[in-house]
Amino acid sequence: MLVVFLLVFCLGETESAADSYVAAVYEHRVILNPNPRVPVSRREALVHMQKNLDIYEEQAAKAAQQVAKILVFPEDGIHGFNFTRSSISGYMETIPDPQEESWNPCTEPDKYNNTEVLQRLSCMARRNNLYLVANMPDLQPCPLKTAPSTCPPDGHWQFNTNVAFNSDGLLVARYHKQNLFFEESFDTPPKLELITFDTPFAGKFGLIICFDILFHDPTVALVKMGVRQLIFSTAWMNALPLLDSIQFHRAFSLGANVTVLSSNLRNEKHRMTGSGIYTPFSATFYHAVNRGPEEGRLLVTKVPVLGPVGVNNVGDSMSPVATESDHCHRGRCADSPSPGSSFTGTMAHDLYNFVLLNETQGNLRVCDSTFCCHLQYKWTAHNKSKELYALGAFAGMHNGSIRYAVQVCAVVRCAGLEASSCGQHVLEAESKMDFLLEATFQTDYVYPSVLMNCMEVKQPDKLEKTTGGRVAMKYSNLTGGLITACLYGRMYQLDHLPQNNSNTLKLIVFLLLFVFFLFLICKYCQHKIVHTRAGPRYTPLQRSFGD
Repeated sequence: MLVVFLLVFCLGETESAADSYVAAVYEHRVILNPNPRVPVSRREALVHMQKNLDIYEEQAAKAAQQVAKILVFPEDGIHGFNFTRSSISGYMETIPDPQEESWNPCTEPDKYNNTEVLQRLSCMARRNNLYLVANMPDLQPCPLKTAPSTCPPDGHWQFNTNVAFNSDGLLVARYHKQNLFFEESFDTPPKLELITFDTPFAGKFGLIICFDILFHDPTVALVKMGVRQLIFSTAWMNALPLLDSIQFHRAFSLGANVTVLSSNLRNEKHRMTGSGIYTPFSATFYHAVNRGPEEGRLLVTKVPVLGPVGVNNVGDSMSPVATESDHCHRGRCADSPSPGSSFTGTMAHDLYNFVLLNETQGNLRVCDSTFCCHLQYKWTAHNKSKELYALGAFAGMHNGSIRYAVQVCAVVRCAGLEASSCGQHVLEAESKMDFLLEATFQTDYVYPSVLMNCMEVKQPDKLEKTTGGRVAMKYSNLTGGLITACLYGRMYQLDHLPQNNSNTLKLIVFLLLFVFFLFLICKYCQHKIVHTRAGPRYTPLQRSFGD
């Protein structure tokens, strides 16, 4: 089953025909190297990559027919993934820095050797008269001008790289991915890169790749610079119930008040699907569900040009929430009762505190230490014998393979009718509710999402952020079953602080006690030696005490 939705809403800014452009993203069913860990020759690598580039050519022509001004392709879409540092060598090209020199690979193909992929992408942009962004591996010699004192042991750099071409085929931007996700074939850039390029139809675009979107650098740093349009190439592995592709990418667009052009791979084995064109006003997205056919999908839609006033403040895209009880607005949160007892459960590798939604309507509160989530809800369609829901709260370091600090409030459908199933992977839901979800966060960076049955994202009716960190999200009249309603807060400022891990603390205490014990033994031995050398000058009582 395939899902394509267009979601339109208004949050205060307006657009006119003159202040919009047509954007396109392509979700690509990548043709993979069946043995990516075995090195191949340059010729063999080109034969492989040309198969994916042939598909790119077809999609670029289709986008141009729909008057697209810019087209985005996914991460790893040309060469694939799961290479080693040595086995990817045949796929790499050395990409010149557009900030240092001007080069059009299509019209100047002989300027550099081994740049067949760059030439084809450049001619693709030129032939179809559109801006084009694609992802490819970049080989850079040592030393780099930006970091002359560093160099990998094998004497060169290998980067996961996005390249951007203008409608004439000119290479206008090159960005090296900052936040790698277990990519042994690539290096982390020695210096953070904040890369943008300008267009005549929409102004400035910023470049980020996949895992970057979860971190301050470069993503939030670009938004702080005033960049309101982000190009996002990704090979996103979906992680329900909190980090499905369209769920979080749409949430980031809302929370940061920016446009995100998101292009993902399509690969069922690795749970890769979900691409979209997200703005503070609208969402056009695609997500394959229920093991749908593995095929590509081109999305094309009109996008408003966002003005330069937006910054990183989530409040710019939020409007007031009106509630009957003004719940928690006047400091009464600490006294809010929650029927039933809370319990702990694992969700997204983290230990959440949960409380069940057992009544037809209710006012619930659940806390993780001092961080508390509050929910007012009323079921409009719900069968207790079929579906169970819970409200969860977590604050701390995400316990995944790569750790980062979060504060999360989430209403989730449990996988079964047991409390132990809450927080597990769920794809479908039938229950509908009207709700108000809110919490007071210790961060300005909160990303709201509503994910419904069959992987459909919805825009909340109302969003509000007030001074003091309170964020509230309200939704009513759900048209489909609720899978997750989430306020996902990122505490970027805590990412690099020492982690408060109880096992680590226990180990430190043990080591300190062990060192102290050794110290006492050494002092005792020294005392014995002194006594022996000094002779029997102590009284028997003193000797027995000292010995």
